[in-house]
Amino acid sequence: MERKPKITVVGSINMDLVTITSRLPKLGETVFGDRFQMNPGGKGANQAVASARLGAHVRMIGRVGSDSFGKDILRHLQQEGVDISNVEPVTDQSTATATITVSDQENSIIVVPAANNDVTAAFVESKRDVIADSDIVILQLEIPLEAVKKAAEIAKANGVTVILNPAPIQELPSEWVPYIDYFTPNEHEQTMLKKSIGAERLDGKLIVTKGSQGVFIHDGGSEMNIPAYSIDVVDTTGAGDAFNGGLAVALSRGLSLQEACRFGNAVAALSTTKLGAQTGMPTMAEVEAFIKKQAQ
Repeated sequence: MERKPKITVVGSINMDLVTITSRLPKLGETVFGDRFQMNPGGKGANQAVASARLGAHVRMIGRVGSDSFGKDILRHLQQEGVDISNVEPVTDQSTATATITVSDQENSIIVVPAANNDVTAAFVESKRDVIADSDIVILQLEIPLEAVKKAAEIAKANGVTVILNPAPIQELPSEWVPYIDYFTPNEHEQTMLKKSIGAERLDGKLIVTKGSQGVFIHDGGSEMNIPAYSIDVVDTTGAGDAFNGGLAVALSRGLSLQEACRFGNAVAALSTTKLGAQTGMPTMAEVEAFIKKQAQ
């Protein structure tokens, strides 16, 4: 039996509270919405589910609150095949929430980090053995920066490949660069990343996702485009997280960077054919069938 890749995700776990309405209310106004739904989210949890559905052995390192949202999310992650033994509830703290209002004209999002702020450097340090026993570690920026840095340092010291999805984008110190193997920003995040770190320091480590334009690998001063797959899009929520999960799984299976980006593109494309971030993540069988069909 083929060995399952060991992927550890250190990051955020949210409950997304989504209201769909024809228009947003004006100040002081009440409007009727069309529908409401609760979806497990957070970039960390999204990437963990994406990797798990692709057949990897995925361990999640994070925090939830001691509330019903936390219990529901842990149950959901377990059902998705994610190892939650390193997700610890925070006593007397709420689970992180993203309150999202979607209208015909615009969207609004309020994120309350709550328990995600308790993913501290000390908490990550307590998971050193888990990080060290990984093929790849995936990181994002929805937990405290010192915790992200600590996870990257531990991984690098133990020869573990590190993927940093720098979202939501923040100014990052240039001293982070040696600890990161691949930065995976979108086009907007790439611009800010280059300003804070410097383009020359990112060369050979930068993979830029550009939606329908595909993925651009920056290496040795040159830029290589891996085209996106053409597909009927239903919902792009979580497509970037799907790409990162696919990239990690492909790299851990020994594919070249170009092949891994092509695989990640297929995972991201399929994720946009269903509503919701985690619910839209495809399985390995679905991705392989899709790639085979595209090649015909």
